[in-house]
Amino acid sequence: MANLSDAVLAQQTLAGDQEAFEGLVRKYQASLFNFICHFLGDYDQACDVLQQVFLRFYISLPRLSTGEPFKPWLFQVARNCCVDELRRKKRGAVYFSQLEVENNEGEISGLNDMPDPGPLPEDLVEYHDLQHILYQGIQALPPKFRAVVLLRYISQMSFAEIGRTLSMPEATAKTYFHRAKTSLRKILGSQIQMLTAS
Repeated sequence: MANLSDAVLAQQTLAGDQEAFEGLVRKYQASLFNFICHFLGDYDQACDVLQQVFLRFYISLPRLSTGEPFKPWLFQVARNCCVDELRRKKRGAVYFSQLEVENNEGEISGLNDMPDPGPLPEDLVEYHDLQHILYQGIQALPPKFRAVVLLRYISQMSFAEIGRTLSMPEATAKTYFHRAKTSLRKILGSQIQMLTAS
């Protein structure tokens, strides 16, 4: 299954082969989940959104063009679902994951832990602090900039692919990316100064 193209897997799925659809899910699951999780910053929400994306994919498959890879379409749907989740969150929806963070007094989830036995504990603390600052900086970006940054770094997409995924010209994707980098430099610069001063 892993060697088959999207078009072949889609045709087999439409012919009733469930294993073919599972092959499509396996092909895109990890990269989509990483993108969604980084976009939302919440593991549980990311799991829910990933299911929504694949449900929409399955329902939409008969209408999609099977001659092209599904990656841009899937990431566009994932981005739209993430933006919907952020809107819901702003309206005051409460998720179990938020309750868990409050109950555990803000303990960091397993996603942010990157075990490495090599560095000294002080290095790990500094690395973790910098990682947390970067994460907060990305979360502070407007959603349109955040999507471009995450697709570029997490999903390793070219600007042309980002443009197709987000339905914008490639030049706009580049502009958003450079504006996001400028914003991140400002956010990170002030945060790192505060960190080193303390």
